[in-house]
Amino acid sequence: MQRLYFLTPDLATTIKIAHELTDLGLTKKEVHVTGRDWLKLEENGVNSSSLLQTSDVAHAAVRGLLFGLPLGCVLGVVVYYVLGEDFTNTGFMTLIIGMGIFGGLFGVWTSTMVGVSVHDVKVDKYEEEIEHGAYLMMVDVPKERESMIYSAIHRHHPEVIIDKVTAEERRHHCGTGI
Repeated sequence: MQRLYFLTPDLATTIKIAHELTDLGLTKKEVHVTGRDWLKLEENGVNSSSLLQTSDVAHAAVRGLLFGLPLGCVLGVVVYYVLGEDFTNTGFMTLIIGMGIFGGLFGVWTSTMVGVSVHDVKVDKYEEEIEHGAYLMMVDVPKERESMIYSAIHRHHPEVIIDKVTAEERRHHCGTGI
């Protein structure tokens, strides 16, 4: 799946494009829109975006797990040597696994708390336009249909900016979100 971003100038254009995307075979779960007036979006049957689409929460959770799990295991080894060697082999492994699980869960929890406050790279890029009344549509399309969707929307709505996350933007944004 490839995520395309459509920056639309107003609510009417956003609604038209959402209906065109439905006609092109995309479901509501594949089209999310963020803007100042999300109530009007939902009144017109357009799927409003959630924190999952507009923030770094999903990627932050993965990073938290990847860092928390091994650090928890290391902490388990440290606890073993600090508390002494009264553990049996089974107790030692239970301690390591338990601390690994704790570290993973703690990492996911703390990372998602930070990830909620970090915008998606394109939401960040178009934040000023969104504040001035534009809408940002996030459309997940299969890679093989990307050019067809792109050309259909661009043909009917040349005023819409169509964008996607580039490798350079992903590298630049990698420390704070992907």
